[in-house]
Amino acid sequence: MKTTINDVSENGLPNVFEELKPPLGELQAFTEASKCLECGGPYAEAPCTLGCPTGIDVPGFIKAIYENKIQDAASIIWDQNILGASCSKVCPTEILCEGACVLKEEGRKPIDIGRLQRYAMEHSSSDGLLKEKETSTGKKVAVIGAGPAGLSCAAELAKKGHEVAVFDRKQDFGGLIRYAIAPYRLNKDPLPKEARMIADLGVTFNMGADINTPEKLKKIEDEFDSIFLGIGLGKDVELSYPGEDLAGVWDSLEFIESIKTGEKPDIGGSVAIIGGGNTAIDVAREAARIGAGDVTIYYRRTEDEMPAYDHEIEEAREEGVHFQFLTNPIRFIGNDQLEFMECQYMKLGKPDASGRPHPESIPGTEFKVPVSTVIKAIGQQKRKGFLNWIQGIDLNNGLINIDPDTGQTSNPKYFAGGDALNGGATAVEAVQDGKIAAHGIDQYLGG
Repeated sequence: MKTTINDVSENGLPNVFEELKPPLGELQAFTEASKCLECGGPYAEAPCTLGCPTGIDVPGFIKAIYENKIQDAASIIWDQNILGASCSKVCPTEILCEGACVLKEEGRKPIDIGRLQRYAMEHSSSDGLLKEKETSTGKKVAVIGAGPAGLSCAAELAKKGHEVAVFDRKQDFGGLIRYAIAPYRLNKDPLPKEARMIADLGVTFNMGADINTPEKLKKIEDEFDSIFLGIGLGKDVELSYPGEDLAGVWDSLEFIESIKTGEKPDIGGSVAIIGGGNTAIDVAREAARIGAGDVTIYYRRTEDEMPAYDHEIEEAREEGVHFQFLTNPIRFIGNDQLEFMECQYMKLGKPDASGRPHPESIPGTEFKVPVSTVIKAIGQQKRKGFLNWIQGIDLNNGLINIDPDTGQTSNPKYFAGGDALNGGATAVEAVQDGKIAAHGIDQYLGG
């Protein structure tokens, strides 16, 4: 059963859409900006700028905020990252720009760069901020995927005078940011504003256009001079569990998307999350926000092997999320509705292909846990089926190989960026991939 989302907080926890990092007020922004040491200079970039995958001049925009030149601050950000507003909400700033802040070396709290960036974005107008387009080249480029890599690539190509058309099977822009990042980080805004900015550059959007047959892809190949693949990853990894068809068993992407598109799953009081990555942390914290009394993450290795960010794990703990390590769910039990999850204890063996100790089951240690909901957060599938339609494209275990300097694949007409290359990274890294590929495409087309 699903119910319509309301705005009432439950169990004393933040509302489902209450943001993890709320916006700064004017005085807060001025005070925070005043702490910046303005590192860097004419001969070296600041550590925070080097920590940003898109190379935003962080001291520059913070200084502009301090001087109350908000339009200038926004211009500095937009010049390097067309999705600067979205990234200000979803970036793991703790390990990127803020993680490189020199104040940390002095034992002080780093500058709140992410929220200062958001402040600049939300208190400025995009009018006149984007550089004027270059003269039309007469070349046509198709961008498949309206996620951060595709939107970034489309914007950069349009600035260079190319005719750009974006295709995406979803109705809304943003890809992973829109549909798979928990709403307490970003629900929908500011994606519509960013998409309008890109459209104002002359980019055409074809939403709800699923390139789901070889014939549709071939038609695009025939019509366009170059193609950028920002296709990301596919559905959740399919691991077969007995009882997985019971009501109450969710895939992580389906769970997050249901909330972000206006419905709240009726999850009951006890929720189990399977997985150890950042997505597992996201769905656990979101489950607590929509009313679960008990949320536990089950992971088959130890905390030392968890791929999730350390600060995310600690924040989840602070919000009441529990962790059960060296434990592997093996089946789900119930009559139509989930009632129990059966697990087995694990031990660590020799390192496997991931470089981490391989988890091995311990026979005879099975036990049952009463649960009302299980959410599987064990990764996403690679887009092998789609990529097999492209002649001459080189793959590495289902991920696209490219020239890192240009984003070009082994099929010279195709360029790529984002999660389809790396198996899942940050939104800001995808933005940078799109920028690199746009320059590569421009060169390929004779720019």
